[in-house]
Amino acid sequence: MAALPPFHAAFAPVTATQLGRSWHPGCPVGPAALRALTVSYVGFDGRAHRGRLVVAAGVTGEVTTVFRTLYRARFPIRRMIPIAHFGGDDNRSAAADNTSGFNCRRAVAPGPPQWSAHAYGTAIDVNDVENPYFEGSRVIPPAGAGYRNRSRVRRGMAVPGGELVRAFAAVGWLWGGRWSATPDYQHFSKTGG
Repeated sequence: MAALPPFHAAFAPVTATQLGRSWHPGCPVGPAALRALTVSYVGFDGRAHRGRLVVAAGVTGEVTTVFRTLYRARFPIRRMIPIAHFGGDDNRSAAADNTSGFNCRRAVAPGPPQWSAHAYGTAIDVNDVENPYFEGSRVIPPAGAGYRNRSRVRRGMAVPGGELVRAFAAVGWLWGGRWSATPDYQHFSKTGG
């Protein structure tokens, strides 16, 4: 197995223009509270890549630690592009198997409308196709339906005790795959929501 280049991480402020339709006035946090984080990751091709996530300024250290751990473990990530690239459309990002962070949107869950942890920049979805969200017969993204059987472990999946879940747990983040009624296997958040 070829050696990987050294892990890279850097962060920078973001503007409302850079956030595009993923942010709008009335969101619970403004652009000044967010950072664009560029990190190394290993793709499904086994090669080193650099991707970008937008996260809350206060979690850049934790998120860097997670992705450094995943990089060293060669955990595969399909792609990592800010959700502004998808016009702020969570479904389009999920369908592209994109790993993303901040998106000013409501939670995709039963019950009264509430802000998602993504709207605060304190949640990250990883490999949406391999780690879909299930609510009854609803699957987000639809291409993730083939991953309903979580006992058939494949590359890029979040599983109990696996590299991905352990990396986030090591910095105190919680996994949406633990929700029994509506498992959200792609979702990790600082707040647990």
